[in-house]
Amino acid sequence: MAKSKTKTNAMRILDAEHIPYRAQNYDISDGRIDGMSVAEKVGEDPRNVFKTLVTQGHSGELYVFVIPVPEELNLKKAAAAVSEKKIEMIHVKDIQKHTGYVRGGCSPIGMKKQFRTVVDASAKKIDHIVISGGKKGMQIILAVPDLIEAAHATFSDVVR
Repeated sequence: MAKSKTKTNAMRILDAEHIPYRAQNYDISDGRIDGMSVAEKVGEDPRNVFKTLVTQGHSGELYVFVIPVPEELNLKKAAAAVSEKKIEMIHVKDIQKHTGYVRGGCSPIGMKKQFRTVVDASAKKIDHIVISGGKKGMQIILAVPDLIEAAHATFSDVVR
């Protein structure tokens, strides 16, 4: 199990499900919390570091997409993956209201509500994945199948 002074909701869920992970802190004092900067700070290949994006479908349902930090979400592919006509990103100001997490610290594990979650299919090609730990300055490193289990996620090709 991971050692961390402050457990986030994501970590508590992983602990409760007996899913092994490693917590990795990084410095946020320089304000650089974008995915590429985080990958550099934690010493990981950016293709292993994934960002969590929250979207809203034409139906009004919210969906979570987890994609590599160098990539962009393809809204048409994403909509098709969740059987929606159209999806769009939610406003940054609404992230905490819907997920319980802040921008830069939004984990696909342990949101206020379980939203349908899709991990980009490129994750099938890597042995471990790095995601937000649930707060700025904290990443979680775990096996890809363990993320799929903990986030109740599926795979789909959703990037450009």
